[in-house]
Amino acid sequence: MIAFEDVSKSFGDTKIVEGVSFSIEAGELFVLIGPSGCGKSTTLKMINRLLDVTSGRIRFAGEDVTAFPIEALRRRMGYAIQSVGLFPHWTVEQNIATVPRLLRWPRARIRERVDELLHVLQFDRGDWRHRYPHQLSGGQQQRVGVARALAADPDVLLMDEPFGALDPITRDALQAELLRIHRVTKKTIVFVTHDMQEALRLASRIAIMEGGRLVQLGTPIELLKQPANDFVHSFVGQDDFGIKLLSVETVAERLRPGESAPGPPIGPDCTLRQALSTMIERGAERLAVADASGRPLGAVHLADFARPADRQRDST
Repeated sequence: MIAFEDVSKSFGDTKIVEGVSFSIEAGELFVLIGPSGCGKSTTLKMINRLLDVTSGRIRFAGEDVTAFPIEALRRRMGYAIQSVGLFPHWTVEQNIATVPRLLRWPRARIRERVDELLHVLQFDRGDWRHRYPHQLSGGQQQRVGVARALAADPDVLLMDEPFGALDPITRDALQAELLRIHRVTKKTIVFVTHDMQEALRLASRIAIMEGGRLVQLGTPIELLKQPANDFVHSFVGQDDFGIKLLSVETVAERLRPGESAPGPPIGPDCTLRQALSTMIERGAERLAVADASGRPLGAVHLADFARPADRQRDST
């Protein structure tokens, strides 16, 4: 889908990104992370040519991004940022419809797409479509910003620290919302953050940058268990390693098929951390697990949380 080939970016004599190479597969939720000034936002902005590379090449759908007319390239890439930038005198419906209107879609098609996105973002009840930005909370405005970025049905959604200015409760809710949207739309998402906990929760894979260079690329579990160097080890954070691991491993990896447990079931995609929280809330040491249709899949036991996943699979 997207490939960086030895990409560098300089402003004058200052190198911001240096020799970066990686690829992003279709349907991934790919996270770029690193400390302030590491080049992660610059890397994101080179994908849709808000910034052009100094050297190297970026491919999109097999073609060099410079081969696309710039407007055509950006139409295929939604863009959401921390400062949402909604038009204050336009309603939610009008803000979501911004790009389709610029593309001169027929009114009926625009209305259908807005209805679809209001449903996906769970804004399809009440009078949300007729509200103005000042009538929305910060989290609601951010959801409208995501809907606007998705309105023209882009192939890729680029997100530059979109939740960074929000309070922890709203941020947690929007992270869950983004994961749900990703499952529903199956869009390729490239997400920039400086928050490792956010990256671990959201990412299919994580690219860690330092000083303009890519220092490690891998799944959340790979970064936790096999940090490439002391910087990654420190940045990922090892003091609460066990809790972070519970946040990225799922119930499906510790499931005991065929077993049962009292109480409402949880889903196989729940993290072990979510399962642990539910166990504490219920005062239980095991939970029933069922799929989305309610079909029983088995049970998960507290005693298995501390065992390596491979050993657990061998014992079932």
